[in-house]
Amino acid sequence: MANFLVRYREKLMRRSEAIPPALERIALALAIGWAGVFFLFASLRILASPRFANDSSQWLGVLLPYAAIALAPLAGFVIGEAAFPRGHRTDRSLALSRWGRWRQLRIGEVRLHRLFGPAGFMASLLVGLLLNVVIRSGEFLLSIPALASDAPAWARELFLLMAADVAVMGFFYMVSFAFALRSVTLFPRMLAFTWLLDVAIQLLIAQRIGAMPGLPAEVAAPLADLLRGNIQKVLISAFVWLPYLILSERVNVTYRHRTRAD
Repeated sequence: MANFLVRYREKLMRRSEAIPPALERIALALAIGWAGVFFLFASLRILASPRFANDSSQWLGVLLPYAAIALAPLAGFVIGEAAFPRGHRTDRSLALSRWGRWRQLRIGEVRLHRLFGPAGFMASLLVGLLLNVVIRSGEFLLSIPALASDAPAWARELFLLMAADVAVMGFFYMVSFAFALRSVTLFPRMLAFTWLLDVAIQLLIAQRIGAMPGLPAEVAAPLADLLRGNIQKVLISAFVWLPYLILSERVNVTYRHRTRAD
């Protein structure tokens, strides 16, 4: 049984090591493909709205927020990759995490270390960052109707607020994904910043909804549940991944250029 478990663990590790190179090859194509798929479903969402049955002049005002959501992840990935070319992906940065006993590695040692690279659980985190962008965008399509300028003021403002939230967070989650994939040392703090920004935006939207004049109670309650759910998902993600990001030797080797002192 022990031998079986060892072999199974090694098999899983080999599979996880194959995920980051595959993602690096297809990540740009995935981002472009997702932008096209989202924009297609957004167009269908607009066509299904009765407000646009006889009026196509307002399409641009509605398409722009959807276009921002579709293109933000692509922009985040491209900018995240361009910020750190391949030759500079192992540059050292100040490690803010001080838990544990660590020995600093020289630049030449980092890439040769057996634990260097986003494999193992890090591969799962990479996939999770991509899925988070897809899920948040899909929730917006399903829960927020397409609203033009002739909609009530509270409805139009709500539509723009929620669209801006999805676009901004899609951008920053994809920057974090690019940093993780490229083994950029800023990745752990970029992800922490993205989590904090996500929670802050949800709280700001909730505050604005509470002060929004004319907002029906039957609309406010589901929106409050949606925002609360977004915050809970961020907190759960942080609770699950922060211990790993702080204590994992692979994370420390790859993103902090240090290994266990013993």
